[in-house]
Amino acid sequence: MPSPIDALFGLFSLDIGIDLGTAYTLVAVRGKGIVLNEPSFVALDRKTRQPIEVGARAKEMWSKNPRDILIVRPMRDGVISEYEVTARMLEYLIRKAHEQSWVPIPRPRVVVGIPSGVTEVEKRAVIDATMEAGAREAHLIEEPVAAAIGAGLPVLETRGSMVVDVGGGTTEVALFSLGGIVLSRSIRVAGDEMDEDIVQYMRNKHNLLIGEPTAERVKIEIGSAYPLPQERTMIVKGRNLTTGLPDSVEVSSIEIREAISGSVAIIIDTLKEALDDTPPELVADLMESGITIAGGTGQLRGFAERITQEVNIRAYVAEDAMTCVARGAGRVLEDYNNLRRLLVGPERGSTRH
Repeated sequence: MPSPIDALFGLFSLDIGIDLGTAYTLVAVRGKGIVLNEPSFVALDRKTRQPIEVGARAKEMWSKNPRDILIVRPMRDGVISEYEVTARMLEYLIRKAHEQSWVPIPRPRVVVGIPSGVTEVEKRAVIDATMEAGAREAHLIEEPVAAAIGAGLPVLETRGSMVVDVGGGTTEVALFSLGGIVLSRSIRVAGDEMDEDIVQYMRNKHNLLIGEPTAERVKIEIGSAYPLPQERTMIVKGRNLTTGLPDSVEVSSIEIREAISGSVAIIIDTLKEALDDTPPELVADLMESGITIAGGTGQLRGFAERITQEVNIRAYVAEDAMTCVARGAGRVLEDYNNLRRLLVGPERGSTRH
């Protein structure tokens, strides 16, 4: 039974759900929904290692920065690769979330989404970075669980449901029933690998050198996993590897689909392996309810159609798929008593400071 002081603290505390992603970090505040959606980029002063810009402004500098500025992506493959930079990025995001709230207490309770395949050391790094950024309490939730909650799947019911969460650094496949994960698969193949596929394709096929930011734009504008009703084209600019001079090439969505086909196939094979291990009764449930696709890269054109064709179960993209993890983490805090058992790993914090 919480003390009156603890109850009062809980009443006025700020609860935050965070999707700490490789490509984007999203922040949801209890009662307000998604308040921030920022690229996971930090611009540092190369000498002092102090942050200059965080988020969208830092990403704009990507591959264009002067020598005295270092652009860092502190998250790689869904886990922390630069601890101090991640803590500074979280501190910035939590502070911005506070600016949009009337809550006077400066230390929030935070739930952070993490890939299901991370180690205990990686979990501890996320908890420590969150606490260092100013959290009062820090908890973890596996990303596919948060995505399923955010997508409105009945994870607490006996009926089976499945989510495929395709982000920037990882792809998570998870099957749920009775409030738990029946089985899950986590692979470090997702949007970033597709960007690299496009860079290599342009180099090998068109002798054109492009950067990852350009490859990402190409993927978003004309990328697909399944033939489109009307194929698209776009002009891609870069440097000709033979002459060393600026050049441009017109590429089609057919070519880009070919370029990323290897990464798409790995994701689908992982899903097939999960389905192969799924109990028959739960397969029957999935044939009725379908497979839910979440995550930013899950919005790739034709991805749902490709999965439906490959596994013979209807797949569909969740509403606002990119924000599912952050919204799910936030909903755990809204219904904490019923959903707290879905949290995983170590937790840190106190109800009083």
